[in-house]
Amino acid sequence: MPDHNYFANLIWQIADLLRGPYRPPQYERVMLPMTVLRRFDCVLAPTKDHVLAEHRRYEGRLENEALDAVLNRAAGQPFHNRSPLSLEQLKGDPDNIDRHLVSYLNGFSQNVRDIFESFELTGEIEKMREANILYLVVSKFCEVDLHPDSVPNEQMGLIFENLIRRFNELANETAGDHFTPREVIRLMVNLLFIEDDHLLATPGTARKLLDPACGTGGMLAEAQNYLRDHHPSAQLYVYGQDYNKRAYATAASDMLMKQINHNGGGENVRYGDSFTDDRFAGESFDYLLANPPFGVDWKKQQKEIQREHDKLGFAGRFGAGLPRVNDGSLLFLQHMIRKFEPLLPAQRKHGSRLAIVFSGSPLFTGGAGSGESDIRKWIIENDWLEAIIALPEQMFYNTGIGTYVWIVTNRKEERRKGKIQLLDAREFYVPLRRSLGDKRRKIGEQEDGRDQLSEIVRLYGRLEDGDTVKLFDNSDFGYTRVTVERPLRLRCQMADEAKARFLAECPHLLDDLQAIDQALGRKPQRDWNAVWSRIQRLLARNNSRWKAPEQRLFRNLFTQKDPEAEPVRQSNGGYEPDPDLRDFENVPLKQDIDAYFEREVLPHVPDAWMDRTRDKVGYEISFNRHFYRYTPPRPLAEIDADLKRAEEEFLRLLGEVTA
Repeated sequence: MPDHNYFANLIWQIADLLRGPYRPPQYERVMLPMTVLRRFDCVLAPTKDHVLAEHRRYEGRLENEALDAVLNRAAGQPFHNRSPLSLEQLKGDPDNIDRHLVSYLNGFSQNVRDIFESFELTGEIEKMREANILYLVVSKFCEVDLHPDSVPNEQMGLIFENLIRRFNELANETAGDHFTPREVIRLMVNLLFIEDDHLLATPGTARKLLDPACGTGGMLAEAQNYLRDHHPSAQLYVYGQDYNKRAYATAASDMLMKQINHNGGGENVRYGDSFTDDRFAGESFDYLLANPPFGVDWKKQQKEIQREHDKLGFAGRFGAGLPRVNDGSLLFLQHMIRKFEPLLPAQRKHGSRLAIVFSGSPLFTGGAGSGESDIRKWIIENDWLEAIIALPEQMFYNTGIGTYVWIVTNRKEERRKGKIQLLDAREFYVPLRRSLGDKRRKIGEQEDGRDQLSEIVRLYGRLEDGDTVKLFDNSDFGYTRVTVERPLRLRCQMADEAKARFLAECPHLLDDLQAIDQALGRKPQRDWNAVWSRIQRLLARNNSRWKAPEQRLFRNLFTQKDPEAEPVRQSNGGYEPDPDLRDFENVPLKQDIDAYFEREVLPHVPDAWMDRTRDKVGYEISFNRHFYRYTPPRPLAEIDADLKRAEEEFLRLLGEVTA
């Protein structure tokens, strides 16, 4: 049986017919919906006559919804087509093929018509008719056999993935916005279900899984494959949402053809922005998977998200905090955690597990008190973060940066409670023979000769410290951000320029200023408290009382900072802090702050003190800090020898040129 690459190449060749009327980045507007249409056409072909007979029998006797149900049963699918036409028959009337093709589309059940409306296929049909290529495109697609006997469901998913990647490469767009490499999904799914064999092996078990950024549905399909292979008696109902119309339509059609849900599959993949149009509001799920776009900007949704955060707090989805507007990754994580099942075994509610792919930014971006840090704090202090796995670089189609899989759950097993596992899988890869966009590596599987995927899963399950696995207490990633102050030191000196500026603002204080100038003289004085005491006594003798703004103006104009001056004292007896000398220390939660201060700060700045009223607790995770491996430099003798050889080679080549 030909593999998915064969069929993808066959379909890809049809795209050459679009050259001219369409630019290469626009090919997907035709090729994806036509591929889906051909798949539906092949799936429904064996029951076509029976569907038409049932339609003639019940037309006019049943309401539309009831008639759809009858015809779906006749088709043996959660969808049908009641048109007497097929794609092959459309070729019989080339002059009217556009009208017949639209009629054929309208013959589908409502769930399929919704999909093609999202593809906006009728507009492309008209464009192809005007370019006189519609007949050729339909004819070529009729030559591609996409019947499930020839192309099983899993292969069909890979065909979609292959085509989407190619189209996005043509458009120089982010293919990774639409799907995730299959081996990454398999790893995530394995880790998601790793502790649940006892739950899933129970006869009659039914579980729900959501991907709120499902793209073309690859994660949903892979989760289904896992349960089919490992727990065939368990039912996994999958749900997805995506804001990209074509990606949503592809996923919905794929799910619909697989009949993987109790109500027909496609209806459980929904179109909309998960941030502002949550199509699964109020629902909870046993499992959640996602690969949200890296560094997704949420400026367009900012107003609504901010309103939900301010108004609902933790009763909404974003109570823990809001990250910076140019990276909404942690918004997706909060959105998903909000859909956790509670852990109530007596009520057969077993909590939830979540796997999500992030770039490195959510690990450490934002200091204590920032939205990102507060979100990490909320997750870790609730003991939900189970593990983070660092993946190899150059794994994704649209970026070569390092990526990380987070496992988050509200039902950690006993040995993991209060702990976080870090697994460094950055060296677990095999190089691809041919690059796919930015993807140059993959995690090895059985067919690659190195089953690195299984090795990562085994390391994860063992929970033993080693070179690539480390286990930490939750508090190991927390710190207190302590404000370290140093005293303000001011030198006071009267000067004509400063006097002129002062009188420009406060001309009514001329007499006072002249008296002060005479009393202080023009020499610099390094004890502001003593100077101001003299000024206050002078003003009291003159029955003059300055307002606070006038006092501040005088100090601003007639003083300068001087490290040799005496510290400025406040009315409470303490020193006034110098904002320019303010510093911060991140003290690990496990360390005593006072002892840390005496050991790490006072020996260097003896006049410093801590303002503990400003303390903030933050959390960050640094893989490099915990998995740093020192590489010694090459010996100098070896470097000198290389330089000498290079110099000799240069002189030899130069000699050949000048000879």
